[in-house]
Amino acid sequence: MGKSAFKTKELTIMALFAALLCISSYISIPLPFSAVSLTAQTLIINIIALLLSPKKAGITVGIWILLGFAGLPVFSGGMGGPAKLFGPTGGYIFSYLAAVIVISLLRGKKGNLWRQFLVTIVIGIPVIYLVGTPWMMAVTGIGWQAAFATSVLPFIPGDILKCVAAVFISRSLRRIINENV
Repeated sequence: MGKSAFKTKELTIMALFAALLCISSYISIPLPFSAVSLTAQTLIINIIALLLSPKKAGITVGIWILLGFAGLPVFSGGMGGPAKLFGPTGGYIFSYLAAVIVISLLRGKKGNLWRQFLVTIVIGIPVIYLVGTPWMMAVTGIGWQAAFATSVLPFIPGDILKCVAAVFISRSLRRIINENV
C-alpha cells in the first residue's frame, strides 16, 4: 500500500476551507452597474493562501472550481455549471487559483504581519483583477475604461479591507490549526 500524499488532518482542513469558500459565495451583493458582485470570496481566498502551502491552497481552490464546473451551486449568487465558469465573471473564478498560489508562495514562513498585508493587497488582489478583468472584457466586449469602472474601481476599498481582515483572521486560525498545515 502506497504512502498517502496528505495526512487526514490536512485533507480535513482543505475540505473545510473548500466548504468555507462555497459558503462565502452565498455572501453576495449584486451591483446594478456591474456583472461582478460583492462577495466574501476574496476574504476566504486570502485566508486559504495565508494558511496553506501553495500546493494545498491550489488543490483546495481547484476542488471548489471543479464542484462549480460540475454544476453544484458554489459560485457567487448560488450559481454553478460551465456557463457561470466560462461567463463574464469566470476569469475571477480562475484568478482565485492563481492568487492563492502566488500569495501562499510569497507570504513568508513566519507570518510577518506587514509582509502578509503587502502580499495580499499589492500582489494578490492585482492578480485577481489582472486575470478577471481582461476575461470579462473578452466575454462581454466592453473596453478597458468600462471594465475598470465596473469591475475594479468599486471593489478596491472592500478588497483592501478583506485583505486586512484575512491577515488578522489567519493569524488567529494559525494557532488553532498549527503552522504544519
